[in-house]
Amino acid sequence: MTSPKLNIVLYAPEIPPNTGNIGRSCVALGAKLWLIEPLGFDLGEKAIRRSGMDYWKFLDLEVIPSWNVLVERIPQLNPWLFTKHGDKSHTDVVYREHDTLVFGSESSGLPEFVHQSYPDRHLRIPMNPEVRSINLATAAGIAMYEFNRQVPLVTI
Repeated sequence: MTSPKLNIVLYAPEIPPNTGNIGRSCVALGAKLWLIEPLGFDLGEKAIRRSGMDYWKFLDLEVIPSWNVLVERIPQLNPWLFTKHGDKSHTDVVYREHDTLVFGSESSGLPEFVHQSYPDRHLRIPMNPEVRSINLATAAGIAMYEFNRQVPLVTI
């Protein structure tokens, strides 16, 4: 099996439509989606099927029990952690093939141990200070398509 040119990681996602929409974007770009448990939903839920539409069957998906398993499965992880506390914009870094874009859960973000493991890999998507955060699926889409702009996975 070949290594995907882009890995998307959702750490303990909670809202099925977000994961469904991100899965659809992964199919559109040929990215692999990794879901780290616990999940806040069952993958068979109607909401995830509706947002993923009939594309879900084409999704390269792996559900794993922990961050440590992810690190074992992707030896060249090269993660970019998306957080509202990032010190660099998502457009101010150079992405490379086989990078991993990592997003935390909707309510609590990424665990502190993940942040501490990669202190120079924190990225943010610019937004006005009145907004606490943007929707997870929106953030992932913005990040994935910036990656595609720099490292073309698909073109027009």
